[in-house]
Amino acid sequence: MHLIGTLIIGLIVGALARLLMPGRDPMGCLVTMALGLVGSFIGTFLGQSIGWYRPGQSAGFIASIIGAMIVLAIYHWASRKG
Repeated sequence: MHLIGTLIIGLIVGALARLLMPGRDPMGCLVTMALGLVGSFIGTFLGQSIGWYRPGQSAGFIASIIGAMIVLAIYHWASRKG
Protein backbone atom coordinates (compact mmCIF):
# COMPACT_ATOMS: atom_id res chain seq x y z
CA MET A 1 0.00 0.00 0.00
CA HIS A 2 2.96 2.33 0.67
CA LEU A 3 4.09 1.98 -2.96
CA ILE A 4 0.67 2.98 -4.29
CA GLY A 5 0.63 6.04 -2.04
CA THR A 6 4.12 7.01 -3.21
CA LEU A 7 3.05 6.72 -6.85
CA ILE A 8 -0.04 8.85 -6.26
CA ILE A 9 2.02 11.55 -4.52
CA GLY A 10 4.51 11.38 -7.40
CA LEU A 11 1.68 11.92 -9.88
CA ILE A 12 0.36 14.91 -7.92
CA VAL A 13 3.83 16.46 -7.53
CA GLY A 14 4.62 15.93 -11.23
CA ALA A 15 1.30 17.42 -12.32
CA LEU A 16 1.77 20.48 -10.10
CA ALA A 17 5.30 21.00 -11.40
CA ARG A 18 4.00 20.84 -14.97
CA LEU A 19 1.29 23.39 -14.13
CA LEU A 20 3.78 25.79 -12.54
CA MET A 21 6.41 25.58 -15.30
CA PRO A 22 5.71 27.48 -18.52
CA GLY A 23 5.95 25.65 -21.80
CA ARG A 24 4.40 22.71 -23.58
CA ASP A 25 4.99 19.29 -22.04
CA PRO A 26 3.65 16.42 -24.16
CA MET A 27 3.97 13.85 -21.37
CA GLY A 28 1.71 11.01 -20.41
CA CYS A 29 0.55 10.01 -16.96
CA LEU A 30 3.45 7.61 -16.31
CA VAL A 31 6.10 10.15 -17.30
CA THR A 32 4.44 12.76 -15.09
CA MET A 33 4.52 10.28 -12.23
CA ALA A 34 8.20 9.56 -12.86
CA LEU A 35 8.85 13.32 -12.95
CA GLY A 36 7.29 13.68 -9.51
CA LEU A 37 9.23 10.74 -8.08
CA VAL A 38 12.57 11.93 -9.47
CA GLY A 39 11.75 15.45 -8.27
CA SER A 40 11.22 14.10 -4.78
CA PHE A 41 14.63 12.41 -4.85
CA ILE A 42 16.23 15.64 -6.08
CA GLY A 43 14.43 17.63 -3.39
CA THR A 44 15.61 15.18 -0.73
CA PHE A 45 19.21 15.29 -1.97
CA LEU A 46 19.31 19.09 -2.15
CA GLY A 47 17.54 19.47 1.20
CA GLN A 48 20.01 17.15 2.92
CA SER A 49 22.94 18.93 1.25
CA ILE A 50 21.73 22.33 2.44
CA GLY A 51 20.89 21.03 5.90
CA TRP A 52 17.09 21.30 5.79
CA TYR A 53 16.68 17.54 6.28
CA ARG A 54 18.60 15.05 8.39
CA PRO A 55 20.09 11.94 6.76
CA GLY A 56 17.30 9.43 6.25
CA GLN A 57 14.61 12.11 6.23
CA SER A 58 12.73 12.61 2.96
CA ALA A 59 11.72 15.85 1.30
CA GLY A 60 8.46 17.55 2.01
CA PHE A 61 5.77 18.33 -0.53
CA ILE A 62 7.09 21.78 -1.52
CA ALA A 63 10.69 20.59 -1.86
CA SER A 64 9.46 17.72 -4.03
CA ILE A 65 7.67 20.16 -6.32
CA ILE A 66 10.80 22.33 -6.54
CA GLY A 67 12.86 19.24 -7.36
CA ALA A 68 10.38 18.22 -10.07
CA MET A 69 10.53 21.75 -11.51
CA ILE A 70 14.33 21.47 -11.66
CA VAL A 71 14.05 18.16 -13.51
CA LEU A 72 11.46 19.68 -15.86
CA ALA A 73 13.71 22.69 -16.55
CA ILE A 74 16.58 20.33 -17.41
CA TYR A 75 14.21 18.43 -19.72
CA HIS A 76 13.20 21.67 -21.47
CA TRP A 77 16.85 22.70 -21.83
CA ALA A 78 17.92 19.32 -23.22
CA SER A 79 15.02 19.10 -25.67
CA ARG A 80 15.80 22.53 -27.13
CA LYS A 81 19.47 21.70 -27.67
CA GLY A 82 18.87 18.57 -29.71
